[in-house]
Amino acid sequence: MKTIEDLGDLAGQRVLVRSDLNVPIKDEVIGDDGRIRASLPTLIKLAKAGAKVIVTAHLGRPKGEPKPEFTLAPVAKRLGELLRPEGITVHFATDVTGDAAQSAVQDLDEGEVLLLENVRYDPREESKDESERAALADELAALADVFVSDGFGVVHRKQASVYDVARKLPHAAGGLVLAEVDVLKKLTEDPARPYVVVLGGAKVSDKLAVIDNLIAKADKLLIGGGMVFTFLKAQGHEVGKSLLEEDQLDIVRGYLKDTGEKIVLPTDIVVAPEFKADSPATVVAADAIPADQLGLDIGPESGKAFATAIADAKTVFWNGPMGVFEMAAFAGGTKAVAQALTEVDGLSVVGGGDSAAAVRQLGFADDAFGHISTGGGASLEYLEGKELPGLAVLEED
Repeated sequence: MKTIEDLGDLAGQRVLVRSDLNVPIKDEVIGDDGRIRASLPTLIKLAKAGAKVIVTAHLGRPKGEPKPEFTLAPVAKRLGELLRPEGITVHFATDVTGDAAQSAVQDLDEGEVLLLENVRYDPREESKDESERAALADELAALADVFVSDGFGVVHRKQASVYDVARKLPHAAGGLVLAEVDVLKKLTEDPARPYVVVLGGAKVSDKLAVIDNLIAKADKLLIGGGMVFTFLKAQGHEVGKSLLEEDQLDIVRGYLKDTGEKIVLPTDIVVAPEFKADSPATVVAADAIPADQLGLDIGPESGKAFATAIADAKTVFWNGPMGVFEMAAFAGGTKAVAQALTEVDGLSVVGGGDSAAAVRQLGFADDAFGHISTGGGASLEYLEGKELPGLAVLEED
């Protein structure tokens, strides 16, 4: 996989960068700018090399139509604020590849950055028709001389700005993509042991392939979040009104039977009568959830047990919160796991998505962990053993 250095002298060159700037925005206010900050090192490197940096990215799911709530304008503003101390000016084009984008590219000076409008405003970006994607890729390629793929959160997508454009321009992987791949290799090829995997989130079905691929590699698999209730039900326990995937029970029973003590489940659960922040919370044994209650977090004793297992590890991968961390009464389990990861004497990896949002919301600094992934879905597919199109194309000549 080529690096930016392999592209040669970039001074005066137009460099198209696919970044992942898909951040939560409400009323034009960015809730978590982690992905924007993660994109900075590559953009700074290119700008300092004298390149004319053109960034393409997406926000949300506008489904091929320009919608005001999905504009990247607030992202351009934040990007400008973050790059200003570096002496780098950020411009914004109000379309993807049209007149505004073309004019802005022509006016771009060396060392400046231009962010194009949401690439998913163009329906060809996500089209299943290769010719449609290729047509958009041609238009993007016409704006640039070389392409740098730095949006790790989208490398599992076969999309015009990720996959097709890389086949039309000299290309390289950006620093963020290289860093993410390096960490994932450490998690899958020869992890330092003990190796602990912590999985949470809502559904077992979302994590089945990860469990299949990592169960043989990990020394312990700690299960929390909504998915745990399918495991508890598979053991024959009452789970009340908790989230349950009945169609996954047989598969889960197989995991529990075949893996011995490798899978670790909570021994206590925080329950409430309703899914509400002010619903009265109580702690019950994991095998004694009342029929009229639903589980919303692992309990305090389970949090301590999980933390102890993590403390002994040399490699930890965590994907998925332990409970409804957005509500203070049900954030304890997630906070216990996050705190334990900050104390790991080895590699600690927070697997993007809700886990990354959780640690920031709970007040943890990014540098408290070995690595916070910017791509939850991409990380999971890599760990499932799938080929990621956006990475595979970078390995082509």
